[in-house]
Amino acid sequence: MSALTLTAVIFGIMLAFMAVRVPIAVAMFVAGSAGYLMQTGWGPFSNFLNTQAFARFSSYDLSVIPLFILMGHFATQGGISKALFRFAAAAMARFKGGLAMASVLASAAFGAICGSSVATAATITSVALPEMKRHGYAGRLSTGTLAAGGTLGILIPPSVPLVIYAILTEQNIAKLFAAAMVPGLIAMVGYIIAIAIYVRVVPRQAPDVDDADERLSPALAMGIVPIALIFTLVFGGIYGGFFTPTEGAAVGAAATLLAALLRRELTWAKFKQCFYATAESSAMIFLIFIGADLMNSALALTQVPNQLAAVVGSWGLSPLMVVSVILLFYVVLGAVMDELSMLLLTIPIFFPMVMGLDFGMPKESVALWFGIMVLMTVGFGLLAPPVGLNVYVVNSLAKDVPISESYKGVIPFLISDTLRTLLLLFFPGISLWLVKYIN
Repeated sequence: MSALTLTAVIFGIMLAFMAVRVPIAVAMFVAGSAGYLMQTGWGPFSNFLNTQAFARFSSYDLSVIPLFILMGHFATQGGISKALFRFAAAAMARFKGGLAMASVLASAAFGAICGSSVATAATITSVALPEMKRHGYAGRLSTGTLAAGGTLGILIPPSVPLVIYAILTEQNIAKLFAAAMVPGLIAMVGYIIAIAIYVRVVPRQAPDVDDADERLSPALAMGIVPIALIFTLVFGGIYGGFFTPTEGAAVGAAATLLAALLRRELTWAKFKQCFYATAESSAMIFLIFIGADLMNSALALTQVPNQLAAVVGSWGLSPLMVVSVILLFYVVLGAVMDELSMLLLTIPIFFPMVMGLDFGMPKESVALWFGIMVLMTVGFGLLAPPVGLNVYVVNSLAKDVPISESYKGVIPFLISDTLRTLLLLFFPGISLWLVKYIN
Protein backbone atom coordinates (compact mmCIF):
# COMPACT_ATOMS: atom_id res chain seq x y z
CA MET A 1 0.00 0.00 0.00
CA SER A 2 1.42 3.38 -1.01
CA ALA A 3 1.91 6.18 1.49
CA LEU A 4 -0.79 8.28 -0.16
CA THR A 5 -3.29 5.40 -0.11
CA LEU A 6 -2.52 4.71 3.53
CA THR A 7 -3.05 8.37 4.39
CA ALA A 8 -6.40 8.28 2.60
CA VAL A 9 -7.37 5.17 4.60
CA ILE A 10 -6.46 6.86 7.90
CA PHE A 11 -8.55 9.94 7.12
CA GLY A 12 -11.34 7.79 5.73
CA ILE A 13 -11.59 5.84 8.99
CA MET A 14 -11.65 9.07 11.01
CA LEU A 15 -14.38 10.65 8.84
CA ALA A 16 -16.45 7.46 8.86
CA PHE A 17 -16.48 7.42 12.67
CA MET A 18 -17.29 11.13 12.79
CA ALA A 19 -20.19 10.56 10.37
CA VAL A 20 -21.85 8.20 12.86
CA ARG A 21 -21.33 10.78 15.64
CA VAL A 22 -18.45 9.04 17.41
CA PRO A 23 -16.59 11.60 19.58
CA ILE A 24 -13.72 13.21 17.67
CA ALA A 25 -11.13 12.02 20.22
CA VAL A 26 -12.20 8.40 19.72
CA ALA A 27 -12.40 8.81 15.93
CA MET A 28 -8.82 10.13 15.77
CA PHE A 29 -7.58 7.49 18.21
CA VAL A 30 -9.06 4.61 16.22
CA ALA A 31 -7.89 5.99 12.87
CA GLY A 32 -4.41 6.70 14.21
CA SER A 33 -4.20 3.26 15.81
CA ALA A 34 -5.17 1.55 12.56
CA GLY A 35 -2.59 3.55 10.60
CA TYR A 36 0.14 2.97 13.16
CA LEU A 37 -0.53 -0.77 13.41
CA MET A 38 -0.52 -1.21 9.64
CA GLN A 39 2.93 0.38 9.43
CA THR A 40 4.72 -0.90 12.55
CA GLY A 41 2.85 -3.79 14.14
CA TRP A 42 1.70 -4.31 17.71
CA GLY A 43 5.06 -4.02 19.53
CA PRO A 44 6.04 -0.49 18.48
CA PHE A 45 2.39 0.61 18.76
CA SER A 46 2.02 -0.54 22.37
CA ASN A 47 5.37 1.00 23.27
CA PHE A 48 4.25 4.30 21.73
CA LEU A 49 1.07 4.31 23.79
CA ASN A 50 3.01 3.44 26.93
CA THR A 51 5.39 6.38 26.61
CA GLN A 52 3.33 8.99 24.75
CA ALA A 53 0.45 9.22 27.20
CA PHE A 54 2.77 9.90 30.13
CA ALA A 55 4.94 12.30 28.11
CA ARG A 56 1.88 14.30 27.07
CA PHE A 57 0.02 14.45 30.36
CA SER A 58 3.03 15.03 32.59
CA SER A 59 3.69 18.38 30.90
CA TYR A 60 3.51 21.23 33.41
CA ASP A 61 2.38 23.63 30.68
CA LEU A 62 -0.87 21.71 30.21
CA SER A 63 -2.08 22.72 33.67
CA VAL A 64 -2.82 26.20 32.33
CA ILE A 65 -5.79 24.79 30.37
CA PRO A 66 -7.96 23.53 33.29
CA LEU A 67 -7.02 26.62 35.34
CA PHE A 68 -8.30 29.04 32.69
CA ILE A 69 -11.41 26.88 32.20
CA LEU A 70 -12.03 26.91 35.97
CA MET A 71 -11.58 30.69 35.96
CA GLY A 72 -14.33 30.97 33.36
CA HIS A 73 -16.72 28.72 35.28
CA PHE A 74 -16.25 30.74 38.48
CA ALA A 75 -17.11 33.88 36.51
CA THR A 76 -20.17 32.22 34.98
CA GLN A 77 -21.59 30.76 38.19
CA GLY A 78 -20.69 33.86 40.20
CA GLY A 79 -23.04 36.14 38.28
CA ILE A 80 -20.30 38.37 36.90
CA SER A 81 -21.82 38.19 33.41
CA LYS A 82 -25.02 39.90 34.60
CA ALA A 83 -23.13 42.91 35.92
CA LEU A 84 -21.17 43.19 32.67
CA PHE A 85 -24.29 43.20 30.52
CA ARG A 86 -26.13 45.69 32.74
CA PHE A 87 -23.25 48.16 32.48
CA ALA A 88 -22.82 47.65 28.73
CA ALA A 89 -26.56 48.00 28.10
CA ALA A 90 -26.68 51.31 29.98
CA ALA A 91 -23.62 52.59 28.13
CA MET A 92 -24.93 51.73 24.63
CA ALA A 93 -28.62 52.58 25.11
CA ARG A 94 -28.36 55.82 23.09
CA PHE A 95 -27.46 53.95 19.87
CA LYS A 96 -29.81 52.09 17.54
CA GLY A 97 -29.04 48.42 18.09
CA GLY A 98 -27.55 49.35 21.45
CA LEU A 99 -28.47 46.12 23.23
CA ALA A 100 -26.85 44.09 20.46
CA MET A 101 -23.73 46.24 20.76
CA ALA A 102 -23.86 45.80 24.54
CA SER A 103 -23.90 42.03 24.04
CA VAL A 104 -20.69 42.29 22.02
CA LEU A 105 -19.04 44.45 24.70
CA ALA A 106 -20.15 42.07 27.46
CA SER A 107 -18.85 39.08 25.47
CA ALA A 108 -15.48 40.78 25.01
CA ALA A 109 -15.20 41.62 28.71
CA PHE A 110 -16.30 38.15 29.78
CA GLY A 111 -13.91 36.58 27.28
CA ALA A 112 -11.07 38.41 29.04
CA ILE A 113 -11.47 36.04 32.00
CA CYS A 114 -13.01 33.00 30.31
CA GLY A 115 -10.95 31.66 27.39
CA SER A 116 -13.75 29.58 25.86
CA SER A 117 -15.90 30.62 22.92
CA VAL A 118 -18.80 28.28 23.65
CA ALA A 119 -18.86 29.21 27.36
CA THR A 120 -18.88 32.92 26.51
CA ALA A 121 -21.68 32.48 23.98
CA ALA A 122 -23.84 30.40 26.34
CA THR A 123 -23.27 32.65 29.35
CA ILE A 124 -23.95 35.99 27.69
CA THR A 125 -26.91 34.52 25.78
CA SER A 126 -28.60 33.46 29.02
CA VAL A 127 -28.38 37.06 30.25
CA ALA A 128 -28.82 39.12 27.07
CA LEU A 129 -31.30 37.16 24.98
CA PRO A 130 -34.36 37.71 27.26
CA GLU A 131 -33.60 41.45 27.38
CA MET A 132 -33.23 41.70 23.60
CA LYS A 133 -36.54 39.88 23.09
CA ARG A 134 -38.29 42.14 25.58
CA HIS A 135 -37.06 45.24 23.74
CA GLY A 136 -38.29 43.98 20.36
CA TYR A 137 -35.10 42.71 18.70
CA ALA A 138 -35.60 40.20 15.88
CA GLY A 139 -34.47 36.65 16.55
CA ARG A 140 -32.11 36.80 13.57
CA LEU A 141 -30.13 39.76 14.91
CA SER A 142 -30.23 38.57 18.52
CA THR A 143 -28.90 35.07 17.92
CA GLY A 144 -26.45 36.15 15.23
CA THR A 145 -24.96 38.80 17.52
CA LEU A 146 -24.65 36.47 20.50
CA ALA A 147 -23.06 33.70 18.43
CA ALA A 148 -20.53 36.13 16.96
CA GLY A 149 -19.87 37.77 20.31
CA GLY A 150 -19.05 34.37 21.74
CA THR A 151 -16.06 34.04 19.42
CA LEU A 152 -14.46 36.92 21.32
CA GLY A 153 -14.00 34.38 24.13
CA ILE A 154 -11.06 32.93 22.22
CA LEU A 155 -9.94 36.04 20.33
CA ILE A 156 -9.35 38.13 23.45
CA PRO A 157 -6.84 36.48 25.85
CA PRO A 158 -6.84 34.22 27.72
CA SER A 159 -7.63 31.75 24.95
CA VAL A 160 -7.57 27.98 25.36
CA PRO A 161 -6.97 27.33 21.62
CA LEU A 162 -4.08 29.80 21.70
CA VAL A 163 -2.58 27.98 24.70
CA ILE A 164 -2.82 24.71 22.78
CA TYR A 165 -1.14 26.32 19.77
CA ALA A 166 1.65 27.58 22.03
CA ILE A 167 2.19 24.09 23.48
CA LEU A 168 2.18 22.40 20.07
CA THR A 169 4.61 24.90 18.53
CA GLU A 170 6.70 25.56 21.66
CA GLN A 171 6.00 29.30 21.57
CA ASN A 172 5.82 31.78 24.43
CA ILE A 173 2.23 31.90 25.74
CA ALA A 174 2.58 35.46 27.05
CA LYS A 175 3.75 36.72 23.65
CA LEU A 176 0.90 34.94 21.90
CA PHE A 177 -1.57 36.55 24.28
CA ALA A 178 -0.05 39.94 23.53
CA ALA A 179 -0.24 39.27 19.79
CA ALA A 180 -3.95 38.40 20.10
CA MET A 181 -4.89 41.51 22.06
CA VAL A 182 -5.11 44.06 19.23
CA PRO A 183 -6.79 41.66 16.74
CA GLY A 184 -9.32 40.81 19.45
CA LEU A 185 -10.15 44.47 20.00
CA ILE A 186 -10.40 45.00 16.24
CA ALA A 187 -12.86 42.10 16.13
CA MET A 188 -14.98 43.69 18.85
CA VAL A 189 -15.07 47.08 17.09
CA GLY A 190 -15.76 45.38 13.76
CA TYR A 191 -18.78 43.57 15.21
CA ILE A 192 -20.17 46.80 16.65
CA ILE A 193 -19.78 48.53 13.28
CA ALA A 194 -21.46 45.55 11.58
CA ILE A 195 -24.44 45.90 13.93
CA ALA A 196 -24.66 49.67 13.34
CA ILE A 197 -24.76 49.14 9.57
CA TYR A 198 -27.09 46.13 9.70
CA VAL A 199 -29.84 47.74 11.77
CA ARG A 200 -29.94 50.66 9.33
CA VAL A 201 -29.88 48.58 6.14
CA VAL A 202 -32.27 45.79 7.19
CA PRO A 203 -35.57 47.13 8.62
CA ARG A 204 -37.40 45.90 11.72
CA GLN A 205 -34.42 44.05 13.18
CA ALA A 206 -34.03 46.41 16.14
CA PRO A 207 -36.13 49.16 17.73
CA ASP A 208 -35.41 52.74 16.69
CA VAL A 209 -34.57 53.66 20.29
CA ASP A 210 -33.66 51.38 23.18
CA ASP A 211 -35.32 52.44 26.40
CA ALA A 212 -32.63 51.63 28.92
CA ASP A 213 -33.88 50.01 32.12
CA GLU A 214 -30.97 51.60 33.98
CA ARG A 215 -28.85 54.68 33.51
CA LEU A 216 -25.10 54.79 33.86
CA SER A 217 -24.25 55.19 37.52
CA PRO A 218 -21.36 54.56 39.91
CA ALA A 219 -23.21 51.48 41.18
CA LEU A 220 -23.29 49.95 37.69
CA ALA A 221 -19.64 50.86 37.13
CA MET A 222 -18.71 49.06 40.33
CA GLY A 223 -20.11 45.89 38.82
CA ILE A 224 -17.31 45.72 36.25
CA VAL A 225 -14.53 46.52 38.70
CA PRO A 226 -13.89 42.81 39.50
CA ILE A 227 -13.32 42.06 35.80
CA ALA A 228 -10.90 44.97 35.44
CA LEU A 229 -9.00 44.00 38.58
CA ILE A 230 -8.74 40.32 37.62
CA PHE A 231 -7.59 41.15 34.09
CA THR A 232 -5.02 43.63 35.41
CA LEU A 233 -3.80 41.22 38.06
CA VAL A 234 -3.39 38.26 35.70
CA PHE A 235 -1.90 39.96 32.67
CA GLY A 236 -0.09 42.66 34.60
CA GLY A 237 1.57 39.93 36.65
CA ILE A 238 2.48 37.88 33.57
CA TYR A 239 3.90 40.77 31.54
CA GLY A 240 5.48 42.33 34.61
CA GLY A 241 7.46 39.14 35.16
CA PHE A 242 5.92 38.38 38.56
CA PHE A 243 4.65 34.96 37.50
CA THR A 244 4.42 32.62 34.52
CA PRO A 245 1.24 32.17 32.45
CA THR A 246 0.47 28.97 34.36
CA GLU A 247 0.88 30.72 37.70
CA GLY A 248 -1.15 33.63 36.30
CA ALA A 249 -3.98 31.23 35.46
CA ALA A 250 -3.95 29.94 39.04
CA VAL A 251 -3.96 33.48 40.44
CA GLY A 252 -6.78 34.40 38.06
CA ALA A 253 -8.87 31.40 39.09
CA ALA A 254 -8.40 32.24 42.78
CA ALA A 255 -9.20 35.93 42.21
CA THR A 256 -12.33 35.06 40.20
CA LEU A 257 -13.46 32.70 42.97
CA LEU A 258 -13.02 35.50 45.50
CA ALA A 259 -15.00 37.93 43.30
CA ALA A 260 -17.79 35.35 42.92
CA LEU A 261 -17.91 34.78 46.69
CA LEU A 262 -18.12 38.51 47.35
CA ARG A 263 -21.13 38.75 45.03
CA ARG A 264 -22.80 36.05 47.18
CA GLU A 265 -24.17 34.21 44.15
CA LEU A 266 -21.84 31.20 44.27
CA THR A 267 -23.66 28.50 46.25
CA TRP A 268 -22.08 25.22 47.33
CA ALA A 269 -23.89 23.42 44.50
CA LYS A 270 -22.58 25.92 41.94
CA PHE A 271 -19.09 25.68 43.43
CA LYS A 272 -19.05 21.91 42.92
CA GLN A 273 -20.48 22.31 39.42
CA CYS A 274 -17.53 24.55 38.49
CA PHE A 275 -15.10 21.73 39.25
CA TYR A 276 -17.24 19.05 37.61
CA ALA A 277 -17.57 21.10 34.42
CA THR A 278 -13.85 21.90 34.43
CA ALA A 279 -12.99 18.22 34.83
CA GLU A 280 -15.28 17.26 31.94
CA SER A 281 -13.89 19.92 29.61
CA SER A 282 -10.28 19.17 30.53
CA ALA A 283 -10.77 15.43 30.08
CA MET A 284 -12.28 16.03 26.66
CA ILE A 285 -9.37 18.25 25.61
CA PHE A 286 -6.74 15.83 26.92
CA LEU A 287 -8.38 12.87 25.18
CA ILE A 288 -8.30 14.85 21.93
CA PHE A 289 -4.60 15.44 22.61
CA ILE A 290 -3.94 11.70 22.75
CA GLY A 291 -6.07 10.97 19.70
CA ALA A 292 -4.38 13.73 17.71
CA ASP A 293 -0.90 12.63 18.85
CA LEU A 294 -1.59 9.11 17.63
CA MET A 295 -3.09 10.33 14.36
CA ASN A 296 -0.20 12.69 13.69
CA SER A 297 2.37 10.01 14.51
CA ALA A 298 0.71 7.61 12.06
CA LEU A 299 0.71 10.30 9.38
CA ALA A 300 4.34 11.15 10.13
CA LEU A 301 5.32 7.53 9.52
CA THR A 302 3.80 7.72 6.02
CA GLN A 303 6.11 10.71 5.22
CA VAL A 304 3.16 12.31 3.41
CA PRO A 305 3.36 15.59 5.41
CA ASN A 306 6.99 16.03 4.32
CA GLN A 307 6.08 15.17 0.74
CA LEU A 308 3.21 17.64 0.89
CA ALA A 309 5.57 20.38 2.06
CA ALA A 310 7.96 19.57 -0.79
CA VAL A 311 5.14 19.64 -3.35
CA VAL A 312 3.85 22.99 -2.09
CA GLY A 313 7.38 24.37 -2.22
CA SER A 314 7.77 23.23 -5.82
CA TRP A 315 4.68 25.18 -6.89
CA GLY A 316 6.56 28.44 -6.50
CA LEU A 317 3.70 30.16 -4.67
CA SER A 318 4.42 33.25 -2.61
CA PRO A 319 4.47 32.73 1.18
CA LEU A 320 1.28 34.79 1.61
CA MET A 321 -0.47 32.66 -0.99
CA VAL A 322 0.53 29.47 0.84
CA VAL A 323 -0.84 30.83 4.13
CA SER A 324 -4.02 31.92 2.32
CA VAL A 325 -4.56 28.39 1.01
CA ILE A 326 -4.00 26.97 4.51
CA LEU A 327 -6.54 29.40 5.98
CA LEU A 328 -9.11 28.46 3.33
CA PHE A 329 -8.51 24.83 4.23
CA TYR A 330 -9.29 25.68 7.87
CA VAL A 331 -12.56 27.30 6.80
CA VAL A 332 -13.57 24.09 4.99
CA LEU A 333 -12.37 21.88 7.85
CA GLY A 334 -14.37 23.98 10.30
CA ALA A 335 -17.52 22.59 8.69
CA VAL A 336 -16.87 19.14 10.17
CA MET A 337 -14.54 19.61 13.14
CA ASP A 338 -14.33 21.70 16.31
CA GLU A 339 -11.52 24.19 16.83
CA LEU A 340 -9.40 22.12 19.25
CA SER A 341 -9.46 19.05 17.02
CA MET A 342 -8.47 21.13 14.00
CA LEU A 343 -5.50 22.63 15.80
CA LEU A 344 -4.24 19.36 17.24
CA LEU A 345 -4.56 17.54 13.93
CA THR A 346 -3.22 20.15 11.53
CA ILE A 347 -0.69 22.34 13.33
CA PRO A 348 2.00 19.60 13.43
CA ILE A 349 1.61 19.39 9.63
CA PHE A 350 1.22 23.04 8.63
CA PHE A 351 3.48 24.76 11.17
CA PRO A 352 6.81 23.32 9.87
CA MET A 353 5.68 24.13 6.32
CA VAL A 354 4.99 27.78 7.20
CA MET A 355 8.20 28.13 9.20
CA GLY A 356 10.14 27.03 6.11
CA LEU A 357 8.86 30.01 4.10
CA ASP A 358 10.53 33.40 3.88
CA PHE A 359 8.23 36.22 5.05
CA GLY A 360 11.03 38.69 5.67
CA MET A 361 10.44 38.46 9.44
CA PRO A 362 12.20 36.66 12.31
CA LYS A 363 11.01 33.07 12.76
CA GLU A 364 9.46 33.83 16.15
CA SER A 365 7.42 36.65 14.62
CA VAL A 366 6.22 34.33 11.85
CA ALA A 367 5.17 31.72 14.44
CA LEU A 368 3.22 34.29 16.48
CA TRP A 369 1.57 35.86 13.44
CA PHE A 370 0.58 32.48 11.99
CA GLY A 371 -0.95 31.49 15.32
CA ILE A 372 -3.15 34.61 15.28
CA MET A 373 -4.17 33.97 11.67
CA VAL A 374 -5.19 30.42 12.57
CA LEU A 375 -7.12 31.73 15.58
CA MET A 376 -9.00 34.18 13.34
CA THR A 377 -9.97 31.38 10.97
CA VAL A 378 -11.02 29.10 13.81
CA GLY A 379 -13.36 31.86 14.98
CA PHE A 380 -14.79 31.98 11.46
CA GLY A 381 -15.49 28.24 11.63
CA LEU A 382 -17.45 28.67 14.86
CA LEU A 383 -20.02 30.75 12.94
CA ALA A 384 -20.04 29.43 9.37
CA PRO A 385 -22.62 26.84 8.28
CA PRO A 386 -23.24 23.94 8.07
CA VAL A 387 -21.88 23.40 11.60
CA GLY A 388 -21.04 26.70 13.31
CA LEU A 389 -20.83 25.41 16.87
CA ASN A 390 -21.57 28.81 18.43
CA VAL A 391 -24.69 29.16 16.28
CA TYR A 392 -25.96 25.79 17.52
CA VAL A 393 -25.28 26.70 21.15
CA VAL A 394 -27.08 30.05 20.96
CA ASN A 395 -29.94 28.68 18.87
CA SER A 396 -30.52 25.88 21.38
CA LEU A 397 -31.18 28.58 23.98
CA ALA A 398 -33.46 30.54 21.63
CA LYS A 399 -35.95 27.77 20.95
CA ASP A 400 -38.42 30.00 19.07
CA VAL A 401 -35.83 31.08 16.46
CA PRO A 402 -35.32 28.79 13.43
CA ILE A 403 -31.70 27.74 12.90
CA SER A 404 -31.89 29.21 9.37
CA GLU A 405 -32.59 32.65 10.87
CA SER A 406 -29.57 32.33 13.16
CA TYR A 407 -27.34 31.51 10.19
CA LYS A 408 -28.69 34.56 8.35
CA GLY A 409 -27.96 36.61 11.45
CA VAL A 410 -24.23 35.77 11.45
CA ILE A 411 -23.68 36.85 7.83
CA PRO A 412 -22.75 40.49 8.70
CA PHE A 413 -20.28 39.21 11.27
CA LEU A 414 -18.74 36.73 8.81
CA ILE A 415 -18.20 39.66 6.44
CA SER A 416 -16.51 41.54 9.30
CA ASP A 417 -14.38 38.45 10.06
CA THR A 418 -13.32 38.21 6.41
CA LEU A 419 -12.24 41.85 6.23
CA ARG A 420 -10.35 41.55 9.54
CA THR A 421 -8.58 38.38 8.42
CA LEU A 422 -7.46 40.03 5.18
CA LEU A 423 -6.21 43.06 7.13
CA LEU A 424 -4.12 40.91 9.47
CA LEU A 425 -2.91 38.73 6.61
CA PHE A 426 -1.44 41.61 4.62
CA PHE A 427 -0.32 43.67 7.62
CA PRO A 428 1.34 41.29 10.13
CA GLY A 429 2.66 44.23 12.13
CA ILE A 430 -0.81 44.79 13.59
CA SER A 431 -0.64 41.47 15.42
CA LEU A 432 2.99 41.93 16.41
CA TRP A 433 2.73 45.52 17.66
CA LEU A 434 2.39 44.71 21.37
CA VAL A 435 4.85 41.81 21.25
CA LYS A 436 7.84 44.12 20.82
CA TYR A 437 7.21 45.52 24.31
CA ILE A 438 7.61 42.10 25.94
CA ASN A 439 11.01 40.86 26.95
